[in-house]
Amino acid sequence: MKVTELRELEKQDLLEKLNRFQNDLLDLRIQEYQGRMTTSSSIRKMRKDIARVKTLLKEKELGINGGV
Repeated sequence: MKVTELRELEKQDLLEKLNRFQNDLLDLRIQEYQGRMTTSSSIRKMRKDIARVKTLLKEKELGINGGV
């Protein structure tokens, strides 16, 4: 997901996205363990999405206007 799309979301929406991304990451790790992984780079992409959301949540908490 792009940062510009995430910046438009409210804090509660970001928390919901974070929860969903973390659940998706768990599912991907289970798929990897079971050998059903379709794309090996999907775990890395999901981890980056989680980091983006966490960064935006921290910016909102500190009142930082992240580059807008």
